[in-house]
Amino acid sequence: MTTSATTTATTTATMAGTTTGATTAETVTTARETGRVDFAKAAPKAFKALISLDAAAREGLDPALVELVQIRSSQLNNCAYCLHMHTTDAHEAGESNERIALAGVWEEAGKAGFYTEKEQAALALTEAVTLLPGGVPDGVYERAARHFEERELAQLIALIFTINSWNRIAVTTRKVPGQD
Repeated sequence: MTTSATTTATTTATMAGTTTGATTAETVTTARETGRVDFAKAAPKAFKALISLDAAAREGLDPALVELVQIRSSQLNNCAYCLHMHTTDAHEAGESNERIALAGVWEEAGKAGFYTEKEQAALALTEAVTLLPGGVPDGVYERAARHFEERELAQLIALIFTINSWNRIAVTTRKVPGQD
């Protein structure tokens, strides 16, 4: 497992309150403070299945690309918890501050050379799948298909819908960025 994947797997497990040293009482207190369910504790089978899906979705993808996709999806979904997690993971994996900061304006930044054509295709697909503006436009899909082999494209699609699931869980349960 790469450093980024290890960090993200550890951080993802943190959503369950299993790796940070937080006690069960502290995790419950956080859930009580937000007035929302502790998803990992209330639905452990679903939580573990999503962790497995997350790990499977990453296989064969460039770790830097994984973080960029997760950052962009988290921005689009207004998920501060996941955005904090993935910007931290990206920094720890050696991603530049500039590329992280410019992920929200990747098209313009791509023209300036901050992102490769392949990364831009992945970010366009991330936006289309995340927002689903009447489906994924053919042009967006075809652009991604030009840069990714079939298996890699399938992995990318899995990564995108997996981070969208994590975003929706964190937003719904009001996970607090930088905590637990």
